[in-house]
Amino acid sequence: MDLLYANDKAGEYPPSWYAATTPQLPPFAPLRGHLRADVCVIGAGYTGLSAALHLAQAGRKVVLLEAQRVGFGASGRNGGQLGSGQRVEQTTLERQHGHAVAARLWDLGQDAKQLVKGLIKEHDIDCHLTPGVAWTGSSAGDVEHLHRYAGHLHERYGYAEMDILDGPACRAICPSPDYQGGILDRDAAHLHPLALALGLARAAQKAGVQIFEQSHVTKIDKGAPASVTTAQGQVTADHVILACNGYLSGLDRRVAAKVMPINNFIVATEPLGARMNDVLPKDVAIADSRFVVNYFRRSHDGRLLFGGGESYGYRFPADIAATVRKPMSVVFPQLEDVKIDYAWGGTLGITMKRFPYLARLAPNMLSASGYSGHGVGTATHAGQLMARAVQGDGDGFDVMSQIPSPSFPGGGALRTPLLVLAMTWYAMRDRLGV
Repeated sequence: MDLLYANDKAGEYPPSWYAATTPQLPPFAPLRGHLRADVCVIGAGYTGLSAALHLAQAGRKVVLLEAQRVGFGASGRNGGQLGSGQRVEQTTLERQHGHAVAARLWDLGQDAKQLVKGLIKEHDIDCHLTPGVAWTGSSAGDVEHLHRYAGHLHERYGYAEMDILDGPACRAICPSPDYQGGILDRDAAHLHPLALALGLARAAQKAGVQIFEQSHVTKIDKGAPASVTTAQGQVTADHVILACNGYLSGLDRRVAAKVMPINNFIVATEPLGARMNDVLPKDVAIADSRFVVNYFRRSHDGRLLFGGGESYGYRFPADIAATVRKPMSVVFPQLEDVKIDYAWGGTLGITMKRFPYLARLAPNMLSASGYSGHGVGTATHAGQLMARAVQGDGDGFDVMSQIPSPSFPGGGALRTPLLVLAMTWYAMRDRLGV
């Protein structure tokens, strides 16, 4: 099944609140005929847009191919949270790789966060960047873990941007009966993800990147130079960058074995008006400690944007709003009957260890994907790291790519059933509170 078209119409953005509230770019033409480039980038999400932008600014001739629309995938549909560090906690990275490597990965994660903030400022991208992301705990054990982790970041990494939230402090930010405490990361932020993607596309185009939409890549011939084929055209390039994440399809078996596409869902409620004070009295984003994570924030027009829900398999559920309403009603019982104006799904890429998979697939072919829900910063940064690697500076890319990434057991045939079993088990634990 090709996820590029399994749940969405060709050449159209999903019916999301994001697509409804940001000016879209005029469509870029499909690739027709043959082009020669220094670098061919495949995929126009955060990774591909960042790679293309940085390469063009360095004077490289760049062709960017997108099967659908710029920012069509997870980059234009996600929860909009720009987090600190890596997706994996530092304590886990320390156990797995030692403190020196973990410290380098922390620094790279912080670089990613600052890169996004810097790009927004440099290119004057109007994406409603707002500081503050809180992590909340639904049990005393979860809250204790979050408090210990904030202390660890302060003591070992000098990170002093975390506020400890006891029960009353947590309820002052998010008065949900489901949460007992947490931490507030003041240097993390939230934003309008599609507006960010489109802003990066404008910047890339201005820098000289040739962007082609509805140009589905069907074949890559590795070589020096490499050849990239679409339905109506071909690009010959000295370097190729794969930036497809959950929409890789069959372009590379090695990446496909390590990065699995899964779906996630978000709704936008009707404008809440004064009721927002009973939901999110402060304009910070929230992500909770459940394995099947709930994440939510205010919109700039006064709605609640809530992401969550369970669905297995590659097809979106017939009623996305009903799927997300279930966990939303647990977190906010007072919104059980609230009107939902928008509901949409998206496909992201995850890895076994929840650490992104960066790889050199050939001497002149790089790939980055599998951001596992931490892509706003990490994907944008991965694009910059690949751009630097193409230019001969592989330091940051090599640090990330040397982290082992196991393949999913059973390959394509068994990985989805195994994931269903695992997710069902963890979802049951969430519901039981164990």
